[in-house]
Amino acid sequence: MSANSWDAPDLLGALRHATACLRADVDEVNALNVFPVPDGDTGSNMLATMQAALEEAGRVAAGERSIPTIADAFSRGALMGARGNSGVILSQLMRGVSDALAGRHEVDGAALAEALESGWKASVVAVAIPVEGTMLTVTREAARAATAAAAADGARLEDVLGGAVEAAAEAVRRTPEQLPVLAEAGVVDAGGRGVELLLRGALGFLRGEPVPAAPHDAMAFPSFAVDEEVGYGYETVFMIVPEEGADLDPAAIREHLATIGESVLVAGDERAVKIHVHNERPDQVIAYGLGLGSLSAIVVENLDRQTHEMRWRGRQAPSTEPTIREAGASSGPAVVAVAPGAGLAGIFADLGAAGIVTGGQGANPSTGDLVEAIRATGSPSVIVLPNNPNVRMAARQAGELLPDVEVTVVPTRNPAEGVAAMLSINPADTLEANARRMAQAGQAIQTLLVTAAVRDATIERRKVNKGEFIVLGADEKLLSADAVRDEAIIEGLARLEPGFELITLYYGEGVGAAEAEALGKRISGNFEAVEVEIVDGGQPHYGFLIAAE
Repeated sequence: MSANSWDAPDLLGALRHATACLRADVDEVNALNVFPVPDGDTGSNMLATMQAALEEAGRVAAGERSIPTIADAFSRGALMGARGNSGVILSQLMRGVSDALAGRHEVDGAALAEALESGWKASVVAVAIPVEGTMLTVTREAARAATAAAAADGARLEDVLGGAVEAAAEAVRRTPEQLPVLAEAGVVDAGGRGVELLLRGALGFLRGEPVPAAPHDAMAFPSFAVDEEVGYGYETVFMIVPEEGADLDPAAIREHLATIGESVLVAGDERAVKIHVHNERPDQVIAYGLGLGSLSAIVVENLDRQTHEMRWRGRQAPSTEPTIREAGASSGPAVVAVAPGAGLAGIFADLGAAGIVTGGQGANPSTGDLVEAIRATGSPSVIVLPNNPNVRMAARQAGELLPDVEVTVVPTRNPAEGVAAMLSINPADTLEANARRMAQAGQAIQTLLVTAAVRDATIERRKVNKGEFIVLGADEKLLSADAVRDEAIIEGLARLEPGFELITLYYGEGVGAAEAEALGKRISGNFEAVEVEIVDGGQPHYGFLIAAE
């Protein structure tokens, strides 16, 4: 490695070092949550996005590695692997970096400064209303410092990157001054801290520092998994990259695979495509792929042999990682719903969702997961229910990657709003009319999220102690807090707009049916003429999700 520039192996090494640096402190970033809830996942989402990008960049053949090919593959992997809002913003940052490095044979100080500036501009475009005191601010200040350092006579790559790191650290320190909610919570911005760690990791690589050690329980982020109701011969998955000068046609690939298999999923563009198909002859699928270009990450699984084990595992011990499950088809626009628990997933399936992506807060599905779930519906028009504000950007990005499918995201904030939206569907109506009615139905109900505080905190000028039960509204406003869970819930319900006639209690992991029934009786005793329904939602982190209508 030159002191003044990086070649392609250096760039890949710097990205790996940056990812390792984030991984080493991912728990710290997760803990920088404004609310003291147990599912802070900004760090995990950024790490998952980086790991997906590294996996894609690592697939570039050694003889084909250059600055543009590594940067392009990394950007593509980040785009498909983006999880959560922070991951989507990070993927757009990487897209801007890749655009700036196109045609480069090396990365010197000037090229790095230009790449960071391009990355910041691309990430800002991804956010409807940019806010100061976030990862966008930190990226901007790092880019400006890099540009200033690069303009100095004799500036080295280390000078530029070092300036960016110093500016990022200072910008992170100042985020509470720019966002009052951070100051009240006593934390800095989590996404900004993640950006700082990534830049520090790249600088550590340049200085020859050892790779940061991962924590003992570092999270792993496997690729998506498709959970089918029945086995079907073999499952074949691989990536295709076309020969030089050629382009791939995802629509044509999808059409051909549909003639030789089932459960066909094709995601990507003319530069790279990931395919998934079930059939009895994986050799035919692989031979077809070889005729289109070079293959990598080939996986062939015998589904018939695994079917019984997968069924049992799906019912008895559902994974905490996002997975895709196909449900029954329905007429009209298809619906893809994100569900954080087995019970809620079953409810959405019963209500007619054509695709269900399991995962939610703490295990956000990636853009690629959502792309494949949308494709799996086989419908030309799809409505996505993210059921979580932190899934919304990934859902919109998935829609943008599917120009041949009309995708509308109904911004449901939690699964209870999603259920209300599902109940308002009219299969005979248009996608636009259904989306509008579903959004109205979701917003018409009042919802509560019940969990326990993981640290002492001040929320909206109210002191909350670690271990206390807190009740949050759909907009994350604190409604109540108490050492006794049922007392907190009763107080939270009392703060809702009056006039509701039905309370639905979705109880989650760690809460038994008897506890839910006892709470239901307590609610009936405190709110006259209100009917209470109890449903096993199975959601993690939140003992109860409550809907009032």
